[in-house]
Amino acid sequence: MASLVVWCMAVGISYVSVYDHNGIFKRNNSRLMDEILKQEQELLGLDCSKYTVEFANQDKADQVLNCQSTLKVLSPEDGKADIIKAAQNFCQMVAQQQRTYTDLDVNVLDNLLSSTSGFPDPDLVLKFGPVDSTLGFLPWHIRLTEIISLPSHQNISYEDFFSALHRYAACEQRWGK
Repeated sequence: MASLVVWCMAVGISYVSVYDHNGIFKRNNSRLMDEILKQEQELLGLDCSKYTVEFANQDKADQVLNCQSTLKVLSPEDGKADIIKAAQNFCQMVAQQQRTYTDLDVNVLDNLLSSTSGFPDPDLVLKFGPVDSTLGFLPWHIRLTEIISLPSHQNISYEDFFSALHRYAACEQRWGK
């Protein structure tokens, strides 16, 4: 996983989300960061000083904007608080008569959810393994995301990663048309 993050940094991907259904990466953030720094040194060598990675802090959205690559480690409980906060914000607007309950539509909900996260929804998901499931990744966050399946995260090569990026670049989003 650390190699994937470093490869993302090297090709200029600003936001990287790692979703782990079991929460292993989230519980071991420091170990993951150590491995990323090690892989950065091995893969980028002297160029590694040009790249920085920072873990996104869910409480401080402004930190997301201060670095070249930001890593967000997600697990099934993430995102649910955003939905709750968006619902509370909408209810508060209704209570203050700034909106009516009939105003709630996809665009309003999208704006409410975007204002709570501070981290963009993913454009591309690399899904590992044979099971065709999002395993709890919130559908709202991946409604416009291209999902590319790879057999496994173990022993993934740069060629596999680059091939997935190439397939993504060739995708045509039709926005429901």
